[in-house]
Amino acid sequence: MTSFALYPMKLRPALHVKVWGGRRLADMMGKRLPTDEPYGESWELHDTALIANGPLRETRLGDVARDYGADLLGGGNTGGDGIPLLAKLIDAADWLSVQVHPNDEQAREFENEPRGKTEAWVILHAEPGAQLVIGARAGATRETVAGAIQRNRLEALLVYAEVKSGDVLYIPANTIHALGPGILVYEIQQSSDVTYRLYDWRRLGLDGRPRELHVERGLQVAKLESLPRIRRPRNGLIVDGAYFRLWRHELAGDALKIESNGRFQSLTCIAGSVEAAAEGHDEIVLSKGETGLMPACVPEFEMRGQGAILRACQR
Repeated sequence: MTSFALYPMKLRPALHVKVWGGRRLADMMGKRLPTDEPYGESWELHDTALIANGPLRETRLGDVARDYGADLLGGGNTGGDGIPLLAKLIDAADWLSVQVHPNDEQAREFENEPRGKTEAWVILHAEPGAQLVIGARAGATRETVAGAIQRNRLEALLVYAEVKSGDVLYIPANTIHALGPGILVYEIQQSSDVTYRLYDWRRLGLDGRPRELHVERGLQVAKLESLPRIRRPRNGLIVDGAYFRLWRHELAGDALKIESNGRFQSLTCIAGSVEAAAEGHDEIVLSKGETGLMPACVPEFEMRGQGAILRACQR
């Protein structure tokens, strides 16, 4: 297909109930949660997101990727493996499992998946004293970690870090990590849901049974010496990773021109309201908690308004 039908797209996310989730996606990000269950994730940019405007309205983004390939996603992307990046909003009302993700080579070898999972977090809200797990203590070995998991006592071997709103972490594949209670986060990652759960805090899942652990495979891929660094960048380029780049833009009325450089642009509004417009197309308006997509075939666009945007693209 040609690119004539592609235009600035507003996306309707896929919402996910999680045992550790809460209600901040509604209370702080304006999401309409359809039930009273604990919602933990809003998949903003993903194959399952629906287009909410224009001729492709109600079409799944993954279907558009398959039909339009590089016109939507940029060079090197056929669309056969779907959207290469996944942007999420995550509400952690309780501890997420202590987990680790494989790299690309391991994902292909162990799971027959095209990608591993490197990710980055931007802390949008943190209750006083809120913490993350960022790895294992110095001197921990695979044997000592496995033994602590078997005894349900992994807590003593973990490294905890307190976070505040505005903190940013880049988390390469193979890093042991976990989000803690009282945190709302924006996550940008390789589009993969391969997770090896090492420890789940002795709790039961929503079905009343313990959730499955993946200790052997998780410890096989884990780099125990890996500890991500917490940074507090302000605006501009805040993550320059191996698979994606992420900017934070604050707008106060003046227009900001962005060149796509042949890459699709994911736009998530985290404060106020922002308009995104490209010549020859209808503009999209993104309010807090909403996400849009600029196709790779749109060479440049402008953003204006009163608000803040997290903009992500492929590396």
